[in-house]
Amino acid sequence: MSEPLFTSDGWSYDTIQRIHDAVSEIAIGELGLDVFPNQIEIITAEQMLDAYASTGMPIFYQHWSFGKHFTQHEQMYRKGMMGLAYEIVINSNPCISYVMEGNTAMMQTLVIAHAAFGHNHFFKNNETFKEFTDPAGILDYLKFAKAYISSCEEEFGEAAVERLLDAAHALQPQGVHRSGRRRKLDLRGEQIRQRERRAHEAQTHNELWRTLPTPTGKQRGEESRNLAAERLGLPEENILFFLERHAPKLASWQREILRIVRLVGHYLYPQRLTKVMNEGTATYVHYRIMNRLHELGKISDGAFLEFLTSHTNVVAQPGFDHPAYSGMNPYALGFAMMRDIERIVANPTEEDKIWTPDIAGRGDVMGVLKDIWANYRDDSFIAQYLSPRLMREFKFFNIEDNPRESELVVGSIHDERGYRRLRRALSRRYDASEIDPLMEVASVDLLGDRRLRLEHKVLEGRLLAAGDTRKALQHIADLWGYDVELREIDSDSGAKLADHQARPARPFGG
Repeated sequence: MSEPLFTSDGWSYDTIQRIHDAVSEIAIGELGLDVFPNQIEIITAEQMLDAYASTGMPIFYQHWSFGKHFTQHEQMYRKGMMGLAYEIVINSNPCISYVMEGNTAMMQTLVIAHAAFGHNHFFKNNETFKEFTDPAGILDYLKFAKAYISSCEEEFGEAAVERLLDAAHALQPQGVHRSGRRRKLDLRGEQIRQRERRAHEAQTHNELWRTLPTPTGKQRGEESRNLAAERLGLPEENILFFLERHAPKLASWQREILRIVRLVGHYLYPQRLTKVMNEGTATYVHYRIMNRLHELGKISDGAFLEFLTSHTNVVAQPGFDHPAYSGMNPYALGFAMMRDIERIVANPTEEDKIWTPDIAGRGDVMGVLKDIWANYRDDSFIAQYLSPRLMREFKFFNIEDNPRESELVVGSIHDERGYRRLRRALSRRYDASEIDPLMEVASVDLLGDRRLRLEHKVLEGRLLAAGDTRKALQHIADLWGYDVELREIDSDSGAKLADHQARPARPFGG
């Protein structure tokens, strides 16, 4: 048996180092995890609240919404209405884990295992993160973004910059290349190219609008659509990118700020697609590590009981009729699925062999899990690996809410057909098309009044919320500088279901 890593709740920086090294031995030496170098930062409760307010990033530009969120969270925390996260981890290289100074030594062990090794491995190896992010460049890019926006505030005024950021933040969910033209993110290169881009974009932008022909009457409509498709690359799903590149009246500094907001949103996008897997991976890793530390005598029985209490609270899933229910707990579902996969790989039932024949009885638990962690995101993970046994344990059932019917219907129960429908229905809740509406820039009247037309592909009759749509469309109109129309089109029939219009009220430019 080994000497315990700590014998009381208190800790020192030497204790943190011992904890990190012991956890690393198990994570890398026994579990075979592959991680970025770690950087552990100890922060206060106020600093944790500040990190909450600015999306967890250690360096960020200023915006009034961050202050609003800080005040809200601080008031709720002081009144005892909310707790604080024990850690925040940044997808960067090195991987930065922020841990609370008020944590006990046991909790520091837990969060280092969870964040510095569990999340860290997932960030480094998951294909969705590899596709969308640049861990080596993010911190330098955030420094550049903060300095650039600060310089714009000094030159053009805080009010002008803040209004532009308001519009960009509102449209950030529609600022991702989900398919098509997406290329590997290179944030270090962004800083190098920024000065060249300002001069080049101003020149090419002016050339586009200066050289447009002016045809007559009947010729105009079809030719305008063809010209827009050819010159502007329509249709375009990334609305923020389109405005950044082609809005007629924006100044170069305004385009650069749109680009900053878009790239930060692009960087954070994988976290929205992998919440269940990311938290499930980190929770499974910390569970394995903490159990192993206890087996080796490096944490005492008392510390292990403290861990089990915290862990149990994290993975609890309130029932749908419980006052605390707020949807599916990603820690609960993710951890349960990782443990279930462990069971299927090591000791499958006949049912498991039918439902997951590719992994049932394989015997290599960590090999299977690391392959899954690398190659799936939430929707595909659930669609492939949510087992009937787990559906029974969670007591899942599927409610069908047909807007044309007056009553709700229980559409799926626990039989073979029901399991497949349940799994498919839950998977769709995490699909990218369910998270954000399918919208695109469809056409622009380049040869006439320069009206911008967008389309929303409506799934299962779910129209956009009228109030939010009106506000977002106003931002688009102000950025575009001309009238904007949004048509909601049924994705199956192509029928127009709704039409929204906006005219620029306070157009940006200059």
